[in-house]
Amino acid sequence: MGLPLLSLIVFTPVAGAAVLMVLRSDAAVRWMALGVTVLDLALCIAMLAGFDTTTHAMQFTETRPWVPALGITYALGIDGISALFVFLTALLGSTCVLASWVAIDRKVKEFMVSLLAMEALMLGVFCALDLFLFYVFWEAMLIPMYLIIGVWGGDGRVYAAFKFFLYTLAGSVLFLVGVIVLYFNGGETFDILALTAQDLPFRVQSWLFFAFLVAFAVKVPMVPVHTWLPDAHVQAPTAGSIILAGVLLKMGAYGFLRFSLPMLPEASVYYSTLMLSLSALAIVYGGLLALAQDDLKKLVAYSSISHMGFVTMGIFALNLRGLEGGILQMFNHGVTTGALFLFVGLIYERTHTRSIADYGGLMKAAPVYTAFLALFILSSMALPGTNSFVGELLVLSGGFAANLAVGAAAVLGALLGAAYLLGMYGKVALGPASVSARFKIRDVNAREIAAILSLTVFVLWVGLYPKPFLNIIDASAKHLLAQVHGEESSQ
Repeated sequence: MGLPLLSLIVFTPVAGAAVLMVLRSDAAVRWMALGVTVLDLALCIAMLAGFDTTTHAMQFTETRPWVPALGITYALGIDGISALFVFLTALLGSTCVLASWVAIDRKVKEFMVSLLAMEALMLGVFCALDLFLFYVFWEAMLIPMYLIIGVWGGDGRVYAAFKFFLYTLAGSVLFLVGVIVLYFNGGETFDILALTAQDLPFRVQSWLFFAFLVAFAVKVPMVPVHTWLPDAHVQAPTAGSIILAGVLLKMGAYGFLRFSLPMLPEASVYYSTLMLSLSALAIVYGGLLALAQDDLKKLVAYSSISHMGFVTMGIFALNLRGLEGGILQMFNHGVTTGALFLFVGLIYERTHTRSIADYGGLMKAAPVYTAFLALFILSSMALPGTNSFVGELLVLSGGFAANLAVGAAAVLGALLGAAYLLGMYGKVALGPASVSARFKIRDVNAREIAAILSLTVFVLWVGLYPKPFLNIIDASAKHLLAQVHGEESSQ
């Protein structure tokens, strides 16, 4: 057996958190947390370097008995669907540490421990090949996220944290019931690959589809179970918003990809029109809500609802272009929206206001900041040459092929995106020069530029040369579609 690379990736943040517990200096805690997240990122780069893009089979697999009496194993593995999200989680982990360097000035050790624990649990979700192990990771990650919002958030942090916890816990309870039903109907095993091979009756598939739908829809979040998201984003510290938008929202879409489509193929096809309709609703409704916002953080939060609507639309288009576009757009959304929350946090640290009306002329006061902000605004708008353009083009292509009306709604959502993003940038960066009169604004420093550049690379790389990223996805996406449509898939 070779190096247990995935175990190292998942548990390096846990080991780092243990070391942080014995450190006394806040400076040492910050540097140690940064070192751990960078090491984890290096391990993920090594994982991608050794990833075989020609097969849909699980790679870097590890299997050990855990609770043999119940058929529970410690099983890890990744394929083309999960590989990019493991990397994205590690990438945003180091970004979060850099974003929290000055912003978190109390209980620094406890915050960094919570952040590293959160990273480890999210990595575990993407790597788990045992359903029970998956559920443990899925449920446990609520705890550090609850603490990050509830302890280090804004004035309404307790309400926001409680609302977040209640919504996600309610979804998780139905997911647990679904797991139990799946266990007894799938041969009394928690092996995800074995469960995927089962041919469940349509009645069971249909029931499980809606049980899973509630759990995953809360995480995405899909309308109408989205109302926890703006509160959580507005009250969370910058790092909390980055990890929430960048990774945690992907858990719901990942659940559809890992469970709903391959395990419940007949139900997924039967209810695909419903899912496409809900996706179109999220795209348009989220865009309209974002258009009405004066709070920078709320605007970006509601834009996430719209953008994740594109993801679920791509997934349930149930064709190759839509599916690959949806998976790629999950990665792109993590990079771009994570960066936008970083920019909101950076300017909030300087001004202690998020009201768009309080800004104006920011380009003169902080030209480097506004130049990078423009790039990520254009990325969020899916301008050609940026990462989101590739994913959104594939999603729209797949969406129109699946349902003309849904594709048309998505185009309207894209136009709304341009309206609220350009409107916000015009007021904040190009409006009358009032911001420098109200606040002492300094431009971004070297630490902040390092965090920004780590995300800028992928905006341009995916936008200008998406082939390596699509190659990672391709074999697994084709195999998944073959499972959904009941066709044979070659390895």
